[in-house]
Amino acid sequence: MLFVVLAGVSGLVWGVGDFAGGKATQRAGALPVVLVSKLASLPLLALSLLLLSSTPDGASLGWGALAGMFGAFGVVVFYAALSGGAMTVVAPITSVTSAAIPVVVGLVGGERPSPVSLVGVVCALVAIALVSLAPPRPGTTSLVTGRLVAMAVAAGVGFALFFVFLARANEAAPGGDAGLWPIGSAQLAALGVCAALVAATRARPALVPGSGTWPRGRALAWACVAGPFDMSANALFLVATRYGDLSLVAPLAALYPVTTVLLALAVDGERLRALQVVGLALALAALLLVSGPLG
Repeated sequence: MLFVVLAGVSGLVWGVGDFAGGKATQRAGALPVVLVSKLASLPLLALSLLLLSSTPDGASLGWGALAGMFGAFGVVVFYAALSGGAMTVVAPITSVTSAAIPVVVGLVGGERPSPVSLVGVVCALVAIALVSLAPPRPGTTSLVTGRLVAMAVAAGVGFALFFVFLARANEAAPGGDAGLWPIGSAQLAALGVCAALVAATRARPALVPGSGTWPRGRALAWACVAGPFDMSANALFLVATRYGDLSLVAPLAALYPVTTVLLALAVDGERLRALQVVGLALALAALLLVSGPLG
């Protein structure tokens, strides 16, 4: 199925952006990294809108902007939570929350995937949790607090609402095809949210989690890589929702930790845990089940 390919590729691309953003936040504040990455994505976004011309629709632009605001909130809080060091708790909670909520929204909204596809969705949710498991960064503490768990959940809700509202942008468009305009409004809205948070931190630096030093050198390079990949994944997800149900597309797209883990393996020399290997196998099973003849 086309939507399975698009959703799976969007997850792979999101994983690259997430890995690059994570590398940038090792040397700079989460909020500045997100703002710079969004700015870096604008040239590619402008080119995409020019090449893939379509007529913008007010409702779709509005839903896209709403998605962008919640997505920006999710990214900033997620990076800030990761900086707390308890990655084995933060990453799985955020990832599973971001995938589970759209599934519930889709089913409540009347989507009826086949039993085989639903088994694939369950495999995807379990895979996301297992693959997201990773040891804390060297030099960081792994103290799990209620505040850290709340931040992980909040980030997951932000990502989930991004999925839901971006899918809604397609539904609101005439013919169910909004083009890439919702991505444009989402990116601009995210920039607005980040700029407002930056202004807030100037007056009260402790007001916004993740504020800190601006990316320079390697951190700047990583941030500039994260933005275009993140934007491209957004576009792939949007197109995937035209051909498949949200309850199936979202959990497949949320398999982005797979790419992040594989890149950490290749670039940073990290070792896979046994549970992560199981998670990778379940991720493959999820893709096969959702795309099967009965899905």
